[in-house]
Amino acid sequence: MRQVLIVEDDRNLSRGLCLALRNQELQIVPCFDLKSAREQLACGMTELVLLDINLPDGSGLELLGEIKGGSKSIPVILLTANDTEMDVVMGLEHGADDYITKPFSLEILRARVKTQLRRLAVNEQKSVVIDSYRFDFAHMEFFKADTAVELSKTEQKLLRLLVENRGVTISRAVLMDRIWTDGADFVDENALSVTVKRLRDKLDAAQYIKTIYGLGYIWVVKQDE
Repeated sequence: MRQVLIVEDDRNLSRGLCLALRNQELQIVPCFDLKSAREQLACGMTELVLLDINLPDGSGLELLGEIKGGSKSIPVILLTANDTEMDVVMGLEHGADDYITKPFSLEILRARVKTQLRRLAVNEQKSVVIDSYRFDFAHMEFFKADTAVELSKTEQKLLRLLVENRGVTISRAVLMDRIWTDGADFVDENALSVTVKRLRDKLDAAQYIKTIYGLGYIWVVKQDE
């Protein structure tokens, strides 16, 4: 069971978040200020934090810095108001893994939380198994059934992004930025389309790697995954 810490001083919103995320695989712990959040984090059980920026005893950005400066890698999703764009920028610069602006859809919240938990699972596992595929990102070994598949470095980056975020559409802009980290501005946008096609063909994964026209790409998951 994974522990999710919700640091939100609006008690009604906090209660709604707890209800929205409640399931048998998650332990949801609400905190309403920095002091109680620090005490909970000190227990060492927290694996994901939903963090409001404006709290009664200080800024959530201060706690974000403490979390990211610690020895344990804990993903943090910021909860922000629409008029705090600078806070979002500062939060991302300080290591926040994602952010959600208020008001937000509970479906979007669940999807974002699920994405972060999947990333944790990918980092923890030696390999990821999806149906007939096995992807070992630690050793960069990729298999379809028992057949090894050779992937370029660019294809490996694309595959990891799709698998870590499976079930979520990733925009072309985000993929360009994350794959060509040495300067996406100088990469022909057609390069992404070519890389997606090559990866799809090499893995014979047309039923998994889907194009969402006008938006981006997604690794499709089964309803029960």
